[in-house]
Amino acid sequence: MESHVNNQSPPRIGEPAPDFVARSTKGQFQLSALRGRWTIFFSHPADFTPVCSTEFVALARRREAFAALDCQLVGLSVDSLYAHIAWARALENLFGVTIDFPVIEDPTMAIGRAYGMIGADATDSMAMRTTFFIDPAGIIRATTCYPHNVGRSADEMLRLLRALQRVDGSDRLVPEGWEPGRPVLLPPDDRPGDAADWFCRFEDDE
Repeated sequence: MESHVNNQSPPRIGEPAPDFVARSTKGQFQLSALRGRWTIFFSHPADFTPVCSTEFVALARRREAFAALDCQLVGLSVDSLYAHIAWARALENLFGVTIDFPVIEDPTMAIGRAYGMIGADATDSMAMRTTFFIDPAGIIRATTCYPHNVGRSADEMLRLLRALQRVDGSDRLVPEGWEPGRPVLLPPDDRPGDAADWFCRFEDDE
């Protein structure tokens, strides 16, 4: 089944995530159906590859942590639906994990191109190891992009999601390496006066 994507140019942080309809391992999938919860939409170069396999296993083992943050994982690659299903079964047999999030097929690379995961003239999917963090309103809040030969960190994906949720609707900022319970940052003081720390002030997190 052909994927349907409506988008003119690759989206950026702060812009709506392009909607699409495609086949997935969980049936017919439409991105906008996930409005109301956070979504992590991530691509991988190909099924049955070493780096991608380790990523999927790590994400599967942390599915409860993502679910606790009301976040849906959604995978994508150019492989067919049947390849996705076979790969998920192989991972289950080899590592004892269940890939219970949808994995979308993108054989024409239409979705990958719409999201800027690969170039318009690309002939393969080797550049597709990109992640989009999408908020409940369907707005892209963060992106990451890795080369095909370096794996992402599931723990860092969780950390970034928690950080995005912490600053959502708040004027507080989170510092480098922030984890829940650690101090947050106040905005710079508009009238610093004699305060030496006017541009970098910490506050205990609630």
